[in-house]
Amino acid sequence: MTRQTTKTILLLALTTLGAAHAQRHTKDAQQYTKDGELLLPKDYRNWTFLSSSVSMSYPEEGPGGHAMFGNLFVQPAAREQFEETGTWPDRTVLLMELRAVGRLGSDAFLNKDAQFQTDLMGYEAHVKDSARGGWTFYFIRKDATSGKAFEKTAKCFACHENHGAVDTTFVQYYPTLIEAAKQHGTYKDPNHQAPGAR
Repeated sequence: MTRQTTKTILLLALTTLGAAHAQRHTKDAQQYTKDGELLLPKDYRNWTFLSSSVSMSYPEEGPGGHAMFGNLFVQPAAREQFEETGTWPDRTVLLMELRAVGRLGSDAFLNKDAQFQTDLMGYEAHVKDSARGGWTFYFIRKDATSGKAFEKTAKCFACHENHGAVDTTFVQYYPTLIEAAKQHGTYKDPNHQAPGAR
């Protein structure tokens, strides 16, 4: 096999992989209703799990105004590209599944302070879509199939702009991605904010 043939085969393989990567990301990309609401991805639980947290949502803008667990998922292709580049590709969807908090109580046979996830309360999504002005937030009720975008005056926009470690996203709370962002030089230390940032 000649050197030129080897180069051609490698180029074809890379092109095929790139096309498959783009096709997979397009398949998993967000979709909207005719009124511009974000459709809840039916297969989001097959996406990559990034992190779980408690009380990380904005109480005045989420369901119920009380502590909830948040399970964060992202399309596999978006996560793969983030690891390769340190940035989120266009059409990334970070979907947080919100669940109520259960407590064992004082008569528990386990740690009485233990907490666990219970009922589904809704969803919050952080979506990167250049065709719709860049990053946007959505809330989807637990019994709904789609949800409206938050107003640009919502606190989440300023908070993510000021404190997001990568491209207005809270990568500092996604432990499996922090190192990739640092390696690619896209990680902004959230502990060193510009003057006046809240």
